[in-house]
Amino acid sequence: MTQDDLQKEIRELRAQIEALRSALSDVTRPYTELMAYVGRLQDVSRGYFRILDLYAKYGKVSPDLVIPGLKDDISRHIVVALFDRPDRNISQITEAVKGKRGTASRRIVRERLEDLERQGIVVATPGSRTRTFRVAEEVADKWSQVLGVDKYRDQLHED
Repeated sequence: MTQDDLQKEIRELRAQIEALRSALSDVTRPYTELMAYVGRLQDVSRGYFRILDLYAKYGKVSPDLVIPGLKDDISRHIVVALFDRPDRNISQITEAVKGKRGTASRRIVRERLEDLERQGIVVATPGSRTRTFRVAEEVADKWSQVLGVDKYRDQLHED
C-alpha cells in the first residue's frame, strides 16, 4: 500500500467513526429522556408514600399537622377551606366551614380569621369591596414540605 492509500483509508475510518458517534448519540437520547421521566416518577412516588405514612401515623392528612397551634375545630376547618380554595371572603369561608362541620356563624369565623391573621397563618388581601383571605405563603411551603412534594416542582421541570 502506498502512502496515499493509507491516508485515504484513515480518512474513511475517521468518517465511519464520526458516523458511529452520531448514531450512538441518537440512540442514547431516548434513554436519557426516559431516565429523566423515571426520576420524576420516583419523586412523585416518594411524595405519595410520605402521604401514606402521614395517614398511617396520624389517621388523617390535614394541614393542621403543620400548624399545631390550631386548637379549635373552626380554625382547622377555616385553614382547610383556604387550602382547598384560596382568596375567599368571610361569607364564602363561613359556608365552607358549615359544609364541613354543620354549623358556623359568620361572627365566629370572622373572629377566628382575625386570630389566624395575627398568628401569621392567614393573610388578608384587601379588595375593592370585601377582603379575601388565603393561607400565608410560609404555611403553604411548610405544608408542601410535610407532604414531601415541592410546591412548584412541576413548573421547574418544564423545558
